[in-house]
Amino acid sequence: MIKKLKPQQTLSKSFKINGIGLHSGEKIVLTLNPAPENSGIKFIRTDLNPKIEIPALSNFVSRTDRGTTLTKDGEFIKTTEHLLAALFASSINNCEIEINGAEIPIMDGSSKPFSDAILKAGIVQQSESQEVFVVQEVIQFTDDETGSEILIIPSDDISFSVLIDFETKVLGTQNAILKTIKDFHKEIAPARTFSFLHELEDLLDNGLIKGGDLNNAIIYVNQPLANANMKRLKKIFGKDQISVKPNGILDNLKLNYTNEAARHKLLDLIGDLALVGMPIQGKIIATRPGHKINTDFAKEILLMIKQQRKSVAPTIDLSKPPIMDVNQIMDMLPHRPPFLLVDKILELSDHHVVGLKNVTVNESFFQGHFPGAPVMPGVLQIEAIAQAGGVLVLSTVPDPENYLTFFMKIDNVKFKKPVYPGDTLIFKIELLSPIRRGICNVRGYAFVNNQLVSQGDLMAQISRRNT
Repeated sequence: MIKKLKPQQTLSKSFKINGIGLHSGEKIVLTLNPAPENSGIKFIRTDLNPKIEIPALSNFVSRTDRGTTLTKDGEFIKTTEHLLAALFASSINNCEIEINGAEIPIMDGSSKPFSDAILKAGIVQQSESQEVFVVQEVIQFTDDETGSEILIIPSDDISFSVLIDFETKVLGTQNAILKTIKDFHKEIAPARTFSFLHELEDLLDNGLIKGGDLNNAIIYVNQPLANANMKRLKKIFGKDQISVKPNGILDNLKLNYTNEAARHKLLDLIGDLALVGMPIQGKIIATRPGHKINTDFAKEILLMIKQQRKSVAPTIDLSKPPIMDVNQIMDMLPHRPPFLLVDKILELSDHHVVGLKNVTVNESFFQGHFPGAPVMPGVLQIEAIAQAGGVLVLSTVPDPENYLTFFMKIDNVKFKKPVYPGDTLIFKIELLSPIRRGICNVRGYAFVNNQLVSQGDLMAQISRRNT
């Protein structure tokens, strides 16, 4: 389910980050800028003419080997996950990331430099509300080839649990848990990327990790190190001495956590799931995650979101008593029959309302509107949506009977299907932004049998009655 739960956020100001691309070895300059509401997170390749914008969404993922790569119009951005994890954990919904190359700098191999810079720049709330993907049933995704699995189960917040097992003595089995995203900056952001020595040598043989050194990756040595390889590593890293610590890690680097590898896999998971394009509310459990299953799962969630947008009908139980019956509605609204067009209120929160109207052939408007083939006038459907929205808006004041709501603007109205006598109309209205100075913006939908029949965006003002 998609809900609007809190205001969108962006950066307070722009800032720059300089670093080296892990694989290219090129000097990279990132500029992170505030961005307007509903624009999302996007990368802008400033080294190209014309510039190319690449949205941070899973349907732009092109490669997942040694990092997540996004591609558009033949141009790409590599290793996006560490930066996106820091933005996701900071609840940044809108940001423009200018980059003068094709690879996010590796920094120290973690999210900490990005996370620290974001916190230093500051975060501001915006006027529009942020959509959140709220998990209502268990979602399971499995990669049969690797045995990797990701589960999301319903929860009141977002949390993560990750288990890794590389079936090696030096690393073994590790797990990491993040109970609340608020702890990311302290518990997960400093966890650095890691590799096995044989993988490192393969990458070097293929001309990759030109920007790597012993300060931005933990190197696990899972087999004896030959003298020839030791000499080669000394030359590559420009070190006089290189040795293997008792815990099986190449020296010149100290672990930040005993389970740093698992924490980094959790970090990567967060960065890849940021490609869903909105926050997630649920408990996420991952076994042996990697960039491929992470991004495939993000694509699956994004597909579910698109499908829900096509059918956003609320799930209701008509056997339960309503929140408000017609008499309680008339205590709040000034409308009276035959112009009262809402019979019940089924759900009511500070950001949405669900109402109901039973359409009968006895409605007064059927006497003159297509009496030979009666259909409910579209303008009255919008009026019914507005009345249900009035309940939502007036419920925010302590004495709603002393207030009226007046239309200011109607936009994006669409009529999908006719409404006939005998139909039951279900209305769903959501706030598009917080109510300010008595001005409210809502988006309303009307459904019959879970099929959308009409919709529109409404602006209204709350005014106190003249006494």
